Amino acid sequence: MRFKRYRNSLKALEYINLTPLIDVILMLLIFFILSTSLASQSGINVKLPKAITSDAIKEENLNITITSENVIYLNNRIVTIKELRAALEKSGNKNQPILIKADRRSSVGRIVDVWDICRELGIERINIATDQEK
Repeated sequence: MRFKRYRNSLKALEYINLTPLIDVILMLLIFFILSTSLASQSGINVKLPKAITSDAIKEENLNITITSENVIYLNNRIVTIKELRAALEKSGNKNQPILIKADRRSSVGRIVDVWDICRELGIERINIATDQEK
């Protein structure tokens, strides 16, 4: 009885072409690099002041953000004082709570201006966002 030798088939395995494997790995690497760079979210950078007696608010608020450069945002859209007043008048809901997120380096005068506009329009549920000290 004569057995076949599989030497020729083993030689084919010795010469595996690595070029397609490297191409696939590079494509995956490029995909992950691009997808992670696009995943970062842009937002308003505000460092809130710290407070010991702050409470967590669980209601849906109208957000007014004041940056350290005293730029005012209404729900992540830049507005002026006049546009803020017009938007608050237009909303017409005096029972909706307002949350003022003011940077700790923003001027107190700008915060008081926003607070006064809210009070003039009859909005009484005004909150200032803070970080809790630990």
